[in-house]
Amino acid sequence: MANEQFTRALQSTREIEITVTGRKSGRQISLPVGFAQEGDKLYLVPVNGSDTNWYKNLLKEPAIRVSAGGATHTASATPITDPARVAQIADMFRARYGARDFEAYYPKHDVAVEVPLS
Repeated sequence: MANEQFTRALQSTREIEITVTGRKSGRQISLPVGFAQEGDKLYLVPVNGSDTNWYKNLLKEPAIRVSAGGATHTASATPITDPARVAQIADMFRARYGARDFEAYYPKHDVAVEVPLS
């Protein structure tokens, strides 16, 4: 499991910062994203689905750094493209952020990303 400080930080925030490697530039790119947690896994839904740049970057280099409340966790992200599983993750986001906000901020939800915490 991720360290206790990181786990506690997740419980007190609605947004995390992810850092991925640019697929063309090779630079580290950081940005805030929403998340859902289920057990020892974090789930991310790219705002523009499979067209989102950070998602495309993860397809080339799956290493991801997740930061919350001053704590960080590094893992290898796994893209999720199975429509049934993506729909389950979208439901987690709807429950966490509200259905109206989810639909407004995530107009295309054809993919998701799993980040293991252990």
